Amino acid sequence: MPDAALERTERQFFHLLGAAANDLLVRVNFFSLSGIPRGDAGDAHLRRSGYRSTRELANAELDALIVTGTEPRLPDLRLEPYWPELARLFDWVAGDGPSTVFSCLAAHAAVLHYDGIARQRLPEKRFGLFNHVVAGHDYFTAKLTPPLPVAHSRWHEVGEAALASSGYRILTWSPQAGVDLFVKRQRNDLLFWQGHPEYDPGTLGREYHRDIRRYLSGESEILPALPANYFAPAEAAQLELFRASAEFDRRESLIAEFPNIRRRPDSSQPVAAPVFRAWLGQIVETKRRRRTRPRAAALSALAKAS
Repeated sequence: MPDAALERTERQFFHLLGAAANDLLVRVNFFSLSGIPRGDAGDAHLRRSGYRSTRELANAELDALIVTGTEPRLPDLRLEPYWPELARLFDWVAGDGPSTVFSCLAAHAAVLHYDGIARQRLPEKRFGLFNHVVAGHDYFTAKLTPPLPVAHSRWHEVGEAALASSGYRILTWSPQAGVDLFVKRQRNDLLFWQGHPEYDPGTLGREYHRDIRRYLSGESEILPALPANYFAPAEAAQLELFRASAEFDRRESLIAEFPNIRRRPDSSQPVAAPVFRAWLGQIVETKRRRRTRPRAAALSALAKAS
């Protein structure tokens, strides 16, 4: 993740894993791609939190991996400065690595590397909470109860037809947002999210405030639309008035007049928690089988000898 989102993303995934783990003890290790540009604050946080280089992944004895996204800077992900290191990570995951979850941009980068599926630019940003349905019965989605409100914040997508033709199984889908969760089954299952399973209820509001600020300061030429299905009608009306003011009177200082809206959609448990619970359960079962396999082989050999 970029510097500004590092700590918040850590907290969000901690919350999601905590909701999914039940009585499991989950130990988390942090790794970072060296090719992602960092400022002083970001570098300090990486040192303080014990982040390690991705070169150490192979020897870390991980049971599972989560690869988060970042804000893309270039239209072609393969031209990003971190791409060579990220591609090596993908190759390790496919070869010797553990079961892995790819979130948002990481999902787009992974399917591009594995199967040459290029993301497509959307006419407008897919931004908001969108209800999804379960696309088919699967171990990972067996405990989901639709409709599933999932946060999306992206300018690109990979489509259902391209994924299906390359062997990916679609697990959740929305008529407004398209494919969200999909899986590829190989040596270890790989799970991909186009949305953000980790987002807390306030994240889309903070992102909208950030995008409005970028527009007013001239950092972006795009006046952002409100996140869909997110704010209550009265709040949305206030924000639309501010948006009209921003378009008419574009100046950086106007951000001080941004409506003081605190109400956010309620969420007692992350929608993605049942999927992550099933994922963790699968990992535990895989570890159990691997531990018992040598003993079972030894007992078989002993039976033959006797």
